Amino acid sequence: MSDDTMKAIVCDAFDSPDTLAVRSGVAVPQVTPGHLLIRVHVAGVSFVDMLISSGRYQFKPQLPFTPGSEFAGVVEQIGEGVEGFAPGDRVVASAFTGGFSQYALAAAQSVTRLPDAIDFETATVFRVNYATALFALKQRGLLKPGETLLVLGAGGGIGVAAIEIGKLMGAIVIAAASSEEKRNYALSRGADHALDPQAENFRDELKRLTGGRGVDVIVDPVGGDLSELAFRSIAWEGRHLVIGYAAGSIPKLPLNLTLLKGAEVRGVDIAQVPRRAPATAQENLAQLFDWIVEGKLKPEPGVVYPFEKAGEAMAALIERRALGKLLLRID
Repeated sequence: MSDDTMKAIVCDAFDSPDTLAVRSGVAVPQVTPGHLLIRVHVAGVSFVDMLISSGRYQFKPQLPFTPGSEFAGVVEQIGEGVEGFAPGDRVVASAFTGGFSQYALAAAQSVTRLPDAIDFETATVFRVNYATALFALKQRGLLKPGETLLVLGAGGGIGVAAIEIGKLMGAIVIAAASSEEKRNYALSRGADHALDPQAENFRDELKRLTGGRGVDVIVDPVGGDLSELAFRSIAWEGRHLVIGYAAGSIPKLPLNLTLLKGAEVRGVDIAQVPRRAPATAQENLAQLFDWIVEGKLKPEPGVVYPFEKAGEAMAALIERRALGKLLLRID
C-alpha cells in the first residue's frame, strides 16, 4: 500500500451490511480548506451509519463511499484556514461518512481535541451518544433534580448515555428495554428501575413507580408503536424527546394527547447543534470532559469489533442485539 492509498470499508450499493468489506488501495482523502485529515484509530458504529449505508437516510452519498460518522485518532494534516490544531493532536470528530477507514476528513468545527486522560475508545463512545443525551436532557428536556426520566431503548448507546447523565442530573431513571439482558445492563449502568415495554402491565408499572402522576421526561430513540404507548404515560407538562426511529417506523402521535397532557414533543438533532448553537455544543463537550476526568462519568463501549467486521457490527444494530455503543478498532 503506497503513501497515498489506505484500507477502508467501502459501500458499493445501498444493500445489506453483509456487503461491506475492507478494501485496500483506496485513495487517501485530499485535505480541503477548513478541514483536517485524521489518522483514525477507533470508529463508532451508529444507527445513522446503518441508515446511510442502506440508502434510508435523508442524506444519500454518491456510491461508492465509506461509512462512518464518528471517529477518534491523530491529526495528520491541516487544511487552509484551520486554526487551533497541529499535526499529532489527539482528537475526536464527526462527519456523515468516511470514518470506517485509516484516514478520514472532518470539518474543523466538528473536531475536538482530547484531554490526555481520555483514550480513543472512551472518546468515540461519548462524542455523539453522550453529547446527544446531554443536549436532550439539559437544553431540550430541561430535566430537573427529582424528576422521573423514562429511557426507551435503554440497552443501546443513546439509552445508556441518557441513563448515566440522567442520574448525574439528579433524576429517577426508569429504563425500558426489550430483553432481560438489556434490562440488566441498564440497571448495571445506573437505572433505578427496568421494565419490559412489551409487557401488558408496562403502563401500570409506570403509574405505580411514579405515584400515579406519570413520567416527566421521555428519551425516545426508538419510535414506532412504543412512542405513543410511552407518551400516554407522560406527566402533566412532561417533555417527550424525539431522537430517532430505531424501531424502523415513524410514529403518528395523536395530537389530542398533547392537549390532554399539557405536554410537549421536542426534537433532538445533535448534528445541527455545532452549526446553530456552537457555544452550547462547546459548553456541553466541556461538561462531559469534566465529568469523565473527575470520574463521575465512565463511558464504556459495548463490543469492540475488528476493522474487517464492520458488517457484523451493523447487523447487530439492525437486529437490535447491541448492548451499549459498538466500536470498530481501525488502527
